[in-house]
Amino acid sequence: MYLLHILLAIYLAAINVYSFMLVRTLKKREETRETDKKSGNAKLFVAGFLGGALAGYVALFVLKYRTDNLLLMIVLPILAALNIYILIALLRSGMLVIG
Repeated sequence: MYLLHILLAIYLAAINVYSFMLVRTLKKREETRETDKKSGNAKLFVAGFLGGALAGYVALFVLKYRTDNLLLMIVLPILAALNIYILIALLRSGMLVIG
């Protein structure tokens, strides 16, 4: 059972680090005027859907990344709340027993 918890923790840490680094890469790309925003935003949506929405949303503010995409600013907090809700629901249902 502990292996499942360790693997879940490693997965969540990895996907959140990936989301944060993706926002950092998008910001650097924007500063050098390499215009390929759409693929980067799509990658950020997918990373957020897979569990990295919270780190991606926090990275937008920490790195002061300015985006024209209003959908990105609306969907990421919703996905972050959904990710947290699913984790709490799994813990309460007994599928992820701690202890």
